[in-house]
Amino acid sequence: MTSGEVRVTRRHWWAWAVVALVVAAAVAPLVHTWLTNADDQRLVDLDVYRTGGQMLLDGRPVYDYFTPAPQLLPFTYPPIAAMLAVALAEMSWSTAQWVWTAGIFVALAVTVGFAFRPALRKHVPWVFAFLMIACTYLMPIRDQVRFGQVDILLVALCLADCVAKRPWWPRGFLIGLATAVKLTPGVFLIYLLVTRQWRTLAMAVFAAAVLTLLPFAVIPQDAADFWFSALLDPERLGANAATTNQSIRGMLIRLYMPDLLTSAIWVVIVAVVGWYGFRGARDAYEAKDPITAVALVGLMAVLLSPVAWIHHLAWVVVVLGAIVGDGRDPVRLRVAAGVWLFYVVPVPWWGVSLIAAKIPGVSLVFGKIVQNGFGLGALVLVWLLVSWLPKRREIA
Repeated sequence: MTSGEVRVTRRHWWAWAVVALVVAAAVAPLVHTWLTNADDQRLVDLDVYRTGGQMLLDGRPVYDYFTPAPQLLPFTYPPIAAMLAVALAEMSWSTAQWVWTAGIFVALAVTVGFAFRPALRKHVPWVFAFLMIACTYLMPIRDQVRFGQVDILLVALCLADCVAKRPWWPRGFLIGLATAVKLTPGVFLIYLLVTRQWRTLAMAVFAAAVLTLLPFAVIPQDAADFWFSALLDPERLGANAATTNQSIRGMLIRLYMPDLLTSAIWVVIVAVVGWYGFRGARDAYEAKDPITAVALVGLMAVLLSPVAWIHHLAWVVVVLGAIVGDGRDPVRLRVAAGVWLFYVVPVPWWGVSLIAAKIPGVSLVFGKIVQNGFGLGALVLVWLLVSWLPKRREIA
């Protein structure tokens, strides 16, 4: 290596060090807000994970406990998640908060790096810093920090498994791990099936199966409690009609139709959206655009699930990467900016306020549409990635 090459390398690392400081300074207000609020409101989902691990350490039933009032939240994840959470239980509450929050930003960095890879090839590290800051303030990502959620980690696992060029792990293993921990990433098994990635599918199924069966050998009663009881109770996840449930089913429930009619309509819409979305993902994969394919499958995980909270829409980071592409099309950049802004502002809560205002002839109908804004927006994003984006590629 020449002296010139050494100087370039040093400048490169200095640039990344400065970028890290800039990003840390930009996200500090968000982190400070949620790590210094009232203790019983702080990182409440992390408290669920950590307490699940503590139940195993104490030899108590994982699925019988609730976190302390006022939250009263049960453990809703598969038993392998409780086993992994033992590491969190071994930490103090203060340490766990900082470790988990740092993990959220590491996962976000991995997601941004992969999702925006085509645009970053010639524009790192400063564009990376900009993208990290912009994505941090998306409402689904802000909620990752607010609640101490695991979603962005699952996004990073599935995205890396699908788009890493030469992974050092067996491709498919990370999807299997994510599926075993939170079930909804299981939509990627369908994606691997329709794209005929047989070896990756086999590894993903194998990993998910092993991690699902392992608890039956280690904590058999908890495993049975989850699969034959807790999993069958959708109300354990929270009020399904709550505004924050932006899945197709959540939007339909808020129309307050008879349950049978709601279920029938839901099945039909899920079938149509699933067919359209997975077909689009297959086409994107065949067009050698795996980022768009992953974005579509991630949106399927949100829309087709019976319950999908706003923080589950962390997949919007990958959607933005798919829309931006290599960053050379100004139209795609403007569309991406519009999508970013839409998911930064609290659109669904504006709908709640509009409904409460009771403006004759406006509040109820328009309010319901706005209340379902993030879910309806996700449907628009599916269309955008399946139908609009290929046409932009042809024009470009």
